Amino acid sequence: MKKIVCVYGASSNAVKTSFFETAHQLGKEIARRKYTLVFGGAEVGLMGAVASSAHKHGAKVVGIVPEVIHKAGLSFQDADKLIVTPDMYQRKKLMAKHSDGFIVLPGGFGTLEEALEIITRKQLGNENKPIVFLNIDRFYHPLMALFEYWYKQHILKESNRHLYHFAKTIDEAFDYIEHYKPGMIEKKWF
Repeated sequence: MKKIVCVYGASSNAVKTSFFETAHQLGKEIARRKYTLVFGGAEVGLMGAVASSAHKHGAKVVGIVPEVIHKAGLSFQDADKLIVTPDMYQRKKLMAKHSDGFIVLPGGFGTLEEALEIITRKQLGNENKPIVFLNIDRFYHPLMALFEYWYKQHILKESNRHLYHFAKTIDEAFDYIEHYKPGMIEKKWF
């Protein structure tokens, strides 16, 4: 593994203090483990916090930001490399392409959409990288419950459980990423 991790997370500055504390700790741990951080390129919210901490502690930081956010003056200026894309689609494509694994901090629609896209790509066999939801303060418990409901309703197959992981701690998230073994992708769609 090349040790490039993509972190998805909220762009809101109004989230709980404990989420920011975890984002700072995650950035520090990315640097300590000598990973490169790839993230959404904005200086705000949890994504800005993890990038700021990673940079402060010596990690290489690559921001991939859509032009609309860059033009609004919200790009993370201390990035070692800042890539400006024409739209969100190109941003997500480059973030996935340049990452070896994914950690999902608490976030809203955009964060969930990015994470679920990677899970869907894995389900279809187009991706085979580890994806971990960092379940800070039980933030992802409702999503876990929704997934379980989908399994019970046979919307998801039991074989889909290997597509993602919920971690309680940063160490558990990295342990999963570093020991990840690509699962068997079921190709029987029809």
